[in-house]
Amino acid sequence: MSALRGADVLARTLAAAGTRYVFTLSGNHVMPVFDAALDAKLDLVHVRHEAAAVHMADAWGRLTGEPGIALVTGGPGHANALGALYTALAAQSPLVLISGHAPLAELGRGAFQEMAQAELAAPLTKLSRTVQSAQSLGAELARALREARSSPAGPVHLSVPNDVLDARLEAIIPARQELFAPAQTYSTEEAESLLELLGRAERPVIVCGPGGAHARGRARLEELEGASGVPVIVMESPRGVNDPALGRLAEVLARADLALLAGKRRDFTLRFGAAFAAGCRVLEVPPALVARLRPPRRLNSGAWLDEAHTALAYRPPEWNAIQDSLHPVVVCRAAQELLSGPDAVLVCDGGEFGQWAQACMRAPQRVINGPAGSIGSALPFAAAAKLAFPAAPVVAMLGDGTFGFHMAEIDTAVRRGLAYVAVIGNDACWNAEYQIALRDYGAGRAHSLDLLPTRYGAVAAAMGAHGEDVSSSSQLHGALARAAQASKPACVNVMIERAAAPRY
Repeated sequence: MSALRGADVLARTLAAAGTRYVFTLSGNHVMPVFDAALDAKLDLVHVRHEAAAVHMADAWGRLTGEPGIALVTGGPGHANALGALYTALAAQSPLVLISGHAPLAELGRGAFQEMAQAELAAPLTKLSRTVQSAQSLGAELARALREARSSPAGPVHLSVPNDVLDARLEAIIPARQELFAPAQTYSTEEAESLLELLGRAERPVIVCGPGGAHARGRARLEELEGASGVPVIVMESPRGVNDPALGRLAEVLARADLALLAGKRRDFTLRFGAAFAAGCRVLEVPPALVARLRPPRRLNSGAWLDEAHTALAYRPPEWNAIQDSLHPVVVCRAAQELLSGPDAVLVCDGGEFGQWAQACMRAPQRVINGPAGSIGSALPFAAAAKLAFPAAPVVAMLGDGTFGFHMAEIDTAVRRGLAYVAVIGNDACWNAEYQIALRDYGAGRAHSLDLLPTRYGAVAAAMGAHGEDVSSSSQLHGALARAAQASKPACVNVMIERAAAPRY
């Protein structure tokens, strides 16, 4: 026990929880935490926009399983961070957003940047609170860290007023066991009941939500699939049953006679349940219960599993014939060559080019925009991935519209020496919306969606990154190879053909 500021309690509690990085943007309300981070030995990753800090914390949480920590100032800083929380919530990503806040003693009197922060963040989080005293700060933060990890994982928000951060008190840092959520347990009878149901079905499937999409989760689910013979499918795309990474998923779900949904709601991605046949029994079960299933024998014949695998792996054969062009398939095929190694990370943003990348590319670890259907997160995601796996190749695939959201984060990556490769599919267009307008309203009414064919490689080079602009297929492989060897952040801007996202 010693006399500490509230800011010291916050920083040392994070350090006690094993926090390696705090993704942050400075501001008046959080400068006491910047000061306290020195003694707590917290590494602050200083970004250029508050939303980028949350995106980085999101990617960190998905890739490592540790809650990512984002720290932003109050008022407009907090407001800037909110949109990125929705992406994390939909992806079931563990993170804690800590926002500075006007002093408690000044609330209701027109305090500087006063805002109802906890109320604004509440719909976007599992838990959102304003800390009321320095004495409760350690316990509040410990609770936030536990809640972020507990199943289903997700973002948590704490607003910490200035006077709470500045107050001095005789404080005890929470014990380590207070910082981690206890493992959820289920009875043997519950597990055996599920196994019995799976064994009686002819065409069962287990459908997992985005919380199981990380490498650790996929490894456990692949083990379950191999032991049981039951197809296990992870859904994490806003395109749902039309996810280009899952081939003919719609056909598999329509054939199933039993579906266990583990951390997956019957939402729009499953057509609110209409993705299943009328006679299919659909049960929502806790992910932790599915994770502990240990089948004593295979529960299903190999024929159904083989049928499902064939459908999920389907890609149109005509894609193989696309050569010597800058069609998205060709660009993705070339970028795939960079993803070697056991920890390689593929980052895919939203939009049409992001969908091509999700359909065509594979890596041991993948982070995508997720069920929220948002765009703009790829560069922050890539930065966090490179911090998590500094020796592994990290390749981010994003469109030119997406690049504009957080291009300033190239500066962050340059300052931190984060040598990822960003491949920009540039069709000088908001192509996802252009394709909607083209399909729904006709070519004559597809308007106001053009962008400039900007040389984003040159933009990146001006920020200190390695940058190249590719306008012909003969330039592509060389540009990607140089980017991979650049030993600093690299952006390869490719003037691609304007193509609609894959549909099977």
